[in-house]
Amino acid sequence: MNAGCLTIKELTNAVGGSLTPRMVRHYHQLGLLPQPVRSPSNYRLYTQKDVIRLQRIVALKQQGFQLNHIRHILEVEPEADATTLTAQLQQQYRAVMQQISQLRQTASALEGLLGRDRHCQIMQAEVLAQLKLLEVETQAGLGGLEKLWSGLDAQVHTHSEAFQESLQHLLPDLSERSEIEQHLISQLVLACGDVSLVSFVRLSRDAIAASREALKSGCDIFVDIPTVAAALDQTRLVHLGCRVTTLIDNPHVTTATEAEQEFWQRQEWQEKLQQVTKGSVLVVGYAPSVLLEACTAINKQKIQPALAIAMPIGFSHAPAAKRRLMQQNIPYITIEGTLGGGLLAATSLNALVESLIEKPDCHCYLKDNI
Repeated sequence: MNAGCLTIKELTNAVGGSLTPRMVRHYHQLGLLPQPVRSPSNYRLYTQKDVIRLQRIVALKQQGFQLNHIRHILEVEPEADATTLTAQLQQQYRAVMQQISQLRQTASALEGLLGRDRHCQIMQAEVLAQLKLLEVETQAGLGGLEKLWSGLDAQVHTHSEAFQESLQHLLPDLSERSEIEQHLISQLVLACGDVSLVSFVRLSRDAIAASREALKSGCDIFVDIPTVAAALDQTRLVHLGCRVTTLIDNPHVTTATEAEQEFWQRQEWQEKLQQVTKGSVLVVGYAPSVLLEACTAINKQKIQPALAIAMPIGFSHAPAAKRRLMQQNIPYITIEGTLGGGLLAATSLNALVESLIEKPDCHCYLKDNI
């Protein structure tokens, strides 16, 4: 066997992770890895160059790139300029978005059938039976399909929608999660109408326990902009004795763009972040820079919130800020990637508060407390 060369098993051990020889052979078939030389005994032999390339493949895959996209990235010559690589990546991005759009249409059609409560299921069964026999080769056939959907839609006028019943047919299995986590995730899905959000929700192991302890003690709530504060369940928060403070306290700031600009242009908002009290709950729904600055302060032990609910909006700063938060040694609830928004951030806190206290029947007392 050639000196300095590795067998396929030694290669996978060198790269680490969950990599297996079978996956390496698959990468060979896809052209991601060049075919290796063979020993006299027909063993595959790998060099340090193969180790480095495989490490790059694994790292890109962990970041969410699909294998065919990884191949294109690795095939770009080192001397190729950034413009060429950017153009190739943009082309791949458009192709992915087209696939997502097509899958979203399929998901919507399935949700239209599966997300029916018991009041609609008689009509649903009839529609499913007729779909199997439907002929859509002609214009008349297409009209028949529209008639079926109209029949389903007609049922929605007879009763209010049973959201939780519909979710039972659509959500993935959440039985391994606690009841509070299941409720929180359900509320997030209902807030945005997208079941796929479940795959991106991230909670640290101690997030639920930390939130309950903090909220029951009447902790302070710090939010990034007034829009988030307006969506909070003030009724329950007042009952718990929790006070809400807005970091960027400008009523004219209502979007992520405005929040980012305001935070960077005015030093007072950056300084106000240092006022986040120990044991409080930090809720960021718009400005990724607020979360990035908070992570820096947490890392330097200048602030110590009991929990961070972080769902800022953005396409570069927001994903980076969320990744940085998950590296901090504090409990967190976040949504990976670009997804987020003030409504989802507020919904998360509201779901946690709802698990602690039932909503009072009368809100009149709020007049004396707000």
